[in-house]
Amino acid sequence: MTQDVSDKKDEFDPQDFLPYLLNRAAEESSLEFQQVYKDRYGMLRTEWRVLFHLGNYGEMTAKEIGVRARIHKTKISRSVSKLEERRFLVRSRDDVDRRVERLALTSAGQAAYRDLRKVAQAYDAKLAGLFSEEETDLLRKMLRRLAHMD
Repeated sequence: MTQDVSDKKDEFDPQDFLPYLLNRAAEESSLEFQQVYKDRYGMLRTEWRVLFHLGNYGEMTAKEIGVRARIHKTKISRSVSKLEERRFLVRSRDDVDRRVERLALTSAGQAAYRDLRKVAQAYDAKLAGLFSEEETDLLRKMLRRLAHMD
């Protein structure tokens, strides 16, 4: 007797597919923080990521930000323009290679970075509070490994 195809249950559950779960977790966990930088500064996700890289690492090129943050150069370019319009960053020509622009935060950009960094740290602590300290450490370790940062 042949089994009817409609009776067979597929063993693969997309709801348990790791890339799906990681994406859902990333989206869900970033929504509350996303609202903060959007409401306070009118920023989009890529803009705050550029701001955070400059705030954390200091002066950088757009290419360096792209490599470090894994953001496409066109998105960085748009974000840099928006942040420059808001007077959060300035561009300057590199002394050695005049084709390269160095990006640095202005005092307003540094103030926004410090403000959002405090919110990010508090939000990170809130998310970490959902787990034990050991679970949080393990989760960070596993996510760094998946992101090839370990």
